Amino acid sequence: MTKLTHIVLTATLTLGLAGFAVAQGMDMSKAPHSADRMAAMQPQPNDAPSTKAFKEVHMKMMRNMEVGYTGNTDVDFVRGMIPHHQGAIDAAKVELAHGKDPAMRSLAESIVADQEKEIAKMNDWLKKNAP
Repeated sequence: MTKLTHIVLTATLTLGLAGFAVAQGMDMSKAPHSADRMAAMQPQPNDAPSTKAFKEVHMKMMRNMEVGYTGNTDVDFVRGMIPHHQGAIDAAKVELAHGKDPAMRSLAESIVADQEKEIAKMNDWLKKNAP
């Protein structure tokens, strides 16, 4: 069985089982495997709009953090951190779209500004240092 086939089969089974568990009202936070917990993070029809948005942001970030490792610690670190920082930006934008608390909205604005600057630095570094 190829690695891709194994991944697809595992993901399909995991999503199916997690969907069944969620439908049965099981608490997936106690699921033993991270794949089960990830499946439970899929947006659900009854989720509040902000919850749905946060779940979508989280899933996108986790997918994008699956980088091919090179063995170069610095390169691997930066390649993983860029999507992590982008996830923080995307989550902050959910706060800005749905949040009401002025202090949290202000924090979200600063997160967007700070993380965008750091992403730019990391992209510049990659251009100079990554193969």
